[in-house]
Amino acid sequence: MPNINIQRVSKCTNLPTDAQLQYWVNATIRELPEQYKLVIRIVDAEEISELNQQYRFKSGATNVLSFPFEAPEYLQLNLIGDLVVCASVIEAEAKTQAKDLWEHWAHIIIHGILHLLGYDHQNNVDSEIMEAKEILLLKTININNPYEEM
Repeated sequence: MPNINIQRVSKCTNLPTDAQLQYWVNATIRELPEQYKLVIRIVDAEEISELNQQYRFKSGATNVLSFPFEAPEYLQLNLIGDLVVCASVIEAEAKTQAKDLWEHWAHIIIHGILHLLGYDHQNNVDSEIMEAKEILLLKTININNPYEEM
């Protein structure tokens, strides 16, 4: 089972529980052969905007940023990386897209972890592969395809 370090620094009060986050992480990385560590930091728009500008050169808040970690050969650490998740963006997206809040949280967590595992959506082929993986993983936890209505 993955070891998750959860950091809640958001002022939002309607946040997923540790158990929910653990469940979504387990659903995503259960295929991996070793026990992995992961950091999930739940933040507000200001912090994620700063990180988005600093690391992606994009202005404004986004729902999730993924920071994969590759340990040097001499260091035995199973940290796959950090997810920084913006609670207010996820809540706003769920309302705008008429989605269940917890299903949207699950989707964003799974999406972020897939980025940590090397999946991407920089072109149509990669995007289709990543979306198919998301849909499959969400189905295993009884969540419908989040792209159907888009």
